[in-house]
Amino acid sequence: MPSLNILIAQGGGPTAVINQSLAGVVFAAHHSGVIDRVVGARHGVRGILNEDLVDLSCETAVHLEAVARTPGSALGSTRDKPDLAYCKEMLKVLKAHEIGHFYYIGGNDSADTVRIVSEQARESAYSLRCIHIPKTIDNDLVGNDHTPGFPSAARFVVQAFVGANLDNASLPGVYVAVVMGRHAGFLTAASALARKFPDDGPHLIYVPERTFEPERFVADVRTVHERLGRCVVAVSEGVHDAAGVPIISKLAPAAERDPHGNVQLSGTGALADLLCAQIRDRLGIKRVRGETFGYLQRSFAGCVSDVDQREAFEVGERAVRFALSADRDGSVSIKRVGHYAVDYELAPLETVAAQTRVMEEHLIDAGGTDVTDAFRAYLQPLLGSGLPEADRLRAAAVPKRLKAR
Repeated sequence: MPSLNILIAQGGGPTAVINQSLAGVVFAAHHSGVIDRVVGARHGVRGILNEDLVDLSCETAVHLEAVARTPGSALGSTRDKPDLAYCKEMLKVLKAHEIGHFYYIGGNDSADTVRIVSEQARESAYSLRCIHIPKTIDNDLVGNDHTPGFPSAARFVVQAFVGANLDNASLPGVYVAVVMGRHAGFLTAASALARKFPDDGPHLIYVPERTFEPERFVADVRTVHERLGRCVVAVSEGVHDAAGVPIISKLAPAAERDPHGNVQLSGTGALADLLCAQIRDRLGIKRVRGETFGYLQRSFAGCVSDVDQREAFEVGERAVRFALSADRDGSVSIKRVGHYAVDYELAPLETVAAQTRVMEEHLIDAGGTDVTDAFRAYLQPLLGSGLPEADRLRAAAVPKRLKAR
């Protein structure tokens, strides 16, 4: 039987569990009995182009398990968005190294890269199985109940807002936190599960699936602050006006842009600062604080969901099984079964590639500043076990003596 070599790469933003998927592929390859060598590309598709490759076949099981538990992309990642010419050059490298399977862990852009490489391999009559393995904290992959990386990032957001709410209750004022999510608000919406008591924050949640109106935002903050004497706000970095223009562009016309020409939303505290300035200027509230969670959400080591770890490993493992048994290329997708269990399917690449899922209507409250019970039920089992809980004193008030006179 001819030797079978496979190549795996990681793309896009790192997550707390992306290395579980890497380990899932390697372990499944070892157990397959037909795969000889597992090659890893350093820094994603850029590593393929540069032939910056490593042999993962010699990794011990114990060491690989330790790497799997480690957040961040062990192979390194890239933000390169390959076009046709780029993919043709990649294919030359895959041919030169006699690669029979290509696995790419990433989001919708990564799925599109896998699609292009798959098409080019067929056109050149080169036998190459191409499998996309899902990963994104934004939870915006079409055809998936959820995506690996999102549950752990959501767990971070929940715990961060538990702490922010406790801080805000101790020293009342207005607190605004900006959460990742350019088009999809799943991660920001996760903040709702930080609440335990009726007056817990976040009191207002703004997601990109709803038009953001600065005037209404200020009015909403005023209403909550007048009722509770404080206000905690969760805002998606991608909130926009009715025309789809990011709010940060309207409040700061000279906003920084990324290499693809998009307004830079992550890695900057500009939106939080600008929203806080609106509150101070319009409402005269003195204690107003803003924060941007930024990259902390992606690979925070202390907030990994055990559910996320398990499923991230399984999508890598299933990718190899599909590659060996299914007579087609595709993208591994997660399907929810019953109250909470999952199954895996191999979706056509074109149904996932370059597509963006957003929060479904039934998950967002009609008022546009909260989520529904359906969203809470959707997210709760993904967060994993052992979430810390906050509590309150229940002591009765001591009657006044001097002030009562």
